[in-house]
Amino acid sequence: MIAPGSGVRVYLACGVTDMRKGIAGLSALTQEVLRQNPTSGAVFVFRGRRGDRIKLLFWDGQGFCLYYKVLERGRFPWPSPADGTARLTTAQLAMLWEGIDWRRPAWTAPPRRVA
Repeated sequence: MIAPGSGVRVYLACGVTDMRKGIAGLSALTQEVLRQNPTSGAVFVFRGRRGDRIKLLFWDGQGFCLYYKVLERGRFPWPSPADGTARLTTAQLAMLWEGIDWRRPAWTAPPRRVA
């Protein structure tokens, strides 16, 4: 994936989004539901009803980029629709894109060396 940069803001639209929407429809949702400017340079993430597909909308300064991913197996982890909007770090976005649960990643300490 062509990444937007490490310091970019990432907003998740909690709940379900109609995945038939294109750039114009998702841009309108960004303004109406997320209350954000779609050309702000932030990444906006939307998930479909079945949970196996997401779309990312991003303004790169010249135009909109729309990324779309469908998982072969499993579902993308997603917060409750009651949460409204969630803010992610770019590291959490990378985990989400790979289908990893960004809310509780399995971090393990490296094994201790015995001298």
